[in-house]
Amino acid sequence: MTRSSDHRASVGGRLVRATAYSLAGLRAAFRHEQAFRLEVLILAFVIPAGLWLGKTGVQRALLIGSWCMVIVVELLNSAIEILVERLWPEQNALAGRAKDICSAAVFSSILLSIAVWLLVLVTP
Repeated sequence: MTRSSDHRASVGGRLVRATAYSLAGLRAAFRHEQAFRLEVLILAFVIPAGLWLGKTGVQRALLIGSWCMVIVVELLNSAIEILVERLWPEQNALAGRAKDICSAAVFSSILLSIAVWLLVLVTP
C-alpha cells in the first residue's frame, strides 16, 4: 500500500469515527435533554411547512435552516450546561451566569427564527 492510500484510509476512518461520535451526541441529547426533544418535534412540523410555504429555494432554506440553527444552539447550550454542572456542582454565581447566558443564546436563536419566518411569509 502506498503512502497516499494510507492517508486516504486514515481520513476515511477519521470521518467514520467523527460521524459515529456525532450520532452518539445526537442520541445523548435526545435521550437526556427535554428542550432538544421539543425542538426536534417542532422541526418535524417546520420542514414540511417550510417546503410548502417557501416560494423559492432560498426561502425554503431560510425557513428550515433558521430552525435548524436553533437546534445547533441548543446542542451547544446543553454541552456547556453539562460541563458547568460537572465543574461546579455547588451553587456558584459565575456558573449560574454562564448557564443564563447560554439560555439567552437559545432564546435569541428562537427569536431570530421567528423573525425569519415573519419576514419570509409577510414580505411580498
